[in-house]
Amino acid sequence: HETLIHPAMAAVAQHSNLLIVGGGDGLAAREILKYPEVRSVTLVDLDAGMTNLFTGQPLLAALNGHAFSSSRLHVVNADGYQYLQQSKTAYDLIIADLPDPRTEAVQKLYTREFYRLVRAHLTPGGYFVTQATSPFYTGRAFWCIAATARAVWPDVAPYHVDIPSFGSWGFVLAGATPLNVPALHVTVPTRFLTDAQIPGLFTFGKDVLTAAQQVEVNTLLRPVLPGYYEQGWSQFQS
Repeated sequence: HETLIHPAMAAVAQHSNLLIVGGGDGLAAREILKYPEVRSVTLVDLDAGMTNLFTGQPLLAALNGHAFSSSRLHVVNADGYQYLQQSKTAYDLIIADLPDPRTEAVQKLYTREFYRLVRAHLTPGGYFVTQATSPFYTGRAFWCIAATARAVWPDVAPYHVDIPSFGSWGFVLAGATPLNVPALHVTVPTRFLTDAQIPGLFTFGKDVLTAAQQVEVNTLLRPVLPGYYEQGWSQFQS
């Protein structure tokens, strides 16, 4: 969650009003709330059972730093797509901390149509970041998410990190203004992420880059992403 949140926070000039789509465990919110200048965070997660569990279960609440007890965090248990369709609010940063796009219901939050909704709710200079599956295990799915973001934003920066329990995991950062990677700095306490690591997050090996070729944009009418995702994982199943 440090890798999901802090490069994106460094990319935007303003941190006043933020939106998390998904993130019902409160871990992304924990990282955002480290920034004292953040006035309001709205967390939209469909599963009230998840947000209630990570609010009331002491061990899990401690894991997210009791984020749900913060007066700056506002929880809405709703569908993220429908929420943005109905909302008129603009956000400095929108974070998608979502399950993998293995089903039709979830993959709609990785479509061109959803990303257009997201862009319409960003303030000038605002950015969007999403978890984007594994560049190693599900390479075509990862690059499909990046290609779908490029269909909406002029500047898209895929990046990745090695996580012990997940392996190589990917993210996509997108905005209307060019991203200056060397200028990204972590300004709050972290357990893992450092300034020195950030440029390497945006670098990929040749073998991973080959999967970027010949992927389609994911849309509501042509949802190619779940197929890419399942195709990727099938190579590693016995």
